[in-house]
Amino acid sequence: MKTNNIKLLDVVALTVDLPKQNLWRGQVGTVVEILADGAAFEIEFSDQQGRTYESLGLLPEQLMILHFKPANPDSRPEMLTA
Repeated sequence: MKTNNIKLLDVVALTVDLPKQNLWRGQVGTVVEILADGAAFEIEFSDQQGRTYESLGLLPEQLMILHFKPANPDSRPEMLTA
């Protein structure tokens, strides 16, 4: 199964609102388990003190991997204007 390159311990953000779980688009969590051969992922949401406030299985299309460095290390910074 395609995992959208999501791996164990990746930091991810929600791309959808989940009001029943009081989770909203943009909330950040950590992949703590790969489910059903990568068809779903257990995501743990924690507060700033590291206390888990929600843990649930989500589909890859509900998640976005967060990157903390350039995807291409050889890329040159570019100034963008709006």
